Amino acid sequence: MTISSPTPSPPTSIAHSTAPSTAPSTASASPSAEPATRPATAPSTTPAIRLAIYDMDKTITHAPTWTPFLLHTAKKGGAPWRLALVPFAGVAALGYVGKLISRGRLKYMMQRMMLGKRMTAAEERRAAEAFADRVMRDGVFTSARAQIEADRAAGYRLVMATASYRFYVEAIARRLDFDAVIGTESLRDRDGVLLAGIDGENCYGPAKLRMIQAWMDREGIARDRAHIRFYSDHVSDAPTFEWADEPLAVNAHGPLRLLAKAKGWPMPDWER
Repeated sequence: MTISSPTPSPPTSIAHSTAPSTAPSTASASPSAEPATRPATAPSTTPAIRLAIYDMDKTITHAPTWTPFLLHTAKKGGAPWRLALVPFAGVAALGYVGKLISRGRLKYMMQRMMLGKRMTAAEERRAAEAFADRVMRDGVFTSARAQIEADRAAGYRLVMATASYRFYVEAIARRLDFDAVIGTESLRDRDGVLLAGIDGENCYGPAKLRMIQAWMDREGIARDRAHIRFYSDHVSDAPTFEWADEPLAVNAHGPLRLLAKAKGWPMPDWER
């Protein structure tokens, strides 16, 4: 089977329903310090389009999701023997910390070890839906849910922009009633079977902003006609913070906290 690396398909709107979709679709707290009790309100001047763009890992969710997704899928997906490879995945992670391999290479190696060379559409769907159910049970900040609901009620279009792979993030986004997902794309073969590896850019740092801008272009959203809130916990998102109208440093780690203080950005703390 020939492996191809096609141009990533653009994210499209996520269909909303009370029951999760069975197939993956292609698809930020407030300026105050206490978003759970005083959600952000709409700006006084009404732009043509309002966007609330959320990072996912440790912004909406309590913890990163990629490694838990891999472990959950290996354990529940009929290949628990792959858990014996976890120490090797740990060695790969140390290689990334030591700057011996890229973040993209690390993702490839971990997926290859924990999920195998390829996943059929049915396997991909089952894994994503099962993991999303687990995340929604106890893995989402209550204050994040409240702010997401407040943004939607205020007329914001909800967009998730994450370095995590879009193929499994979409199931989580649907359950949170997001309109679109911008995430890292996966390699697929000519039949659409999921392969280990990134297609295009890892949606991280400056690349995340580029991918958001590309999505806006495809959607026909002009920057000067949009009011944009951006929520994230990590300093790697500094380019998008600087670009947004309302940057909100949620659950900020040390480096982001320093940057947010210097810039005067709100720093909501979303407790569990």
